Amino acid sequence: MKVATFSRPMTKTYILLALIFTACSGHEPPAWDVVAVRQQHPWGYYSGQVEARWENDGRQMTLLSELRYTDPEGVIWIAPAHSVVDGASIPRALWSVMGGPFDGKYRNASVLHDVAYDQKARPWKQCDRMFYNAMRCSGVSATEAKTMYYALYRHGRHWKRPLFSPDSGIAEDEVVPRAIAVTEEEDMAAARDWIENAKPSLAQIEARAAGAQ
Repeated sequence: MKVATFSRPMTKTYILLALIFTACSGHEPPAWDVVAVRQQHPWGYYSGQVEARWENDGRQMTLLSELRYTDPEGVIWIAPAHSVVDGASIPRALWSVMGGPFDGKYRNASVLHDVAYDQKARPWKQCDRMFYNAMRCSGVSATEAKTMYYALYRHGRHWKRPLFSPDSGIAEDEVVPRAIAVTEEEDMAAARDWIENAKPSLAQIEARAAGAQ
């Protein structure tokens, strides 16, 4: 009886395939894959595109297909098909500065942010940081994306804890409503000028926004 033997290149191939299938089985890729993603996609990448139907109220939009975004840390954000979004997670003060939340390059990031704010499955700071990265991934400039990030940190409606706690496995009831209209145009204009001239880091933007509260 002959015993099958494998050459060294074939053995390496099977090991590589095993690693690939292992990576695909989880929600977050292993460290070596995250490094590769960062090198090729510094702002992450999308899977799918926004396909939606406007509802009769002219305000809400229903997703017809799933949109996925993998952020620079390898975390996957999903806006499932049939999700209903309306841009309410974006402070309305920004609408007059940047346009509507579903206009142009903001669309994908706004859809994902709306769904993340509805689900409240992750801390709001993580959701807002995802929004910034997703905007940059869509080609939004650093000044505009940082101004949007400041607005969310300063004027967004946030929750104290995720709605579902992975540790306890129970829903938390200490949450707050979604974003409501704000009239802080002067604050936004000043923040945008500061961002454009000083080119602050996200940490500096967070400190300024927190100090203004």
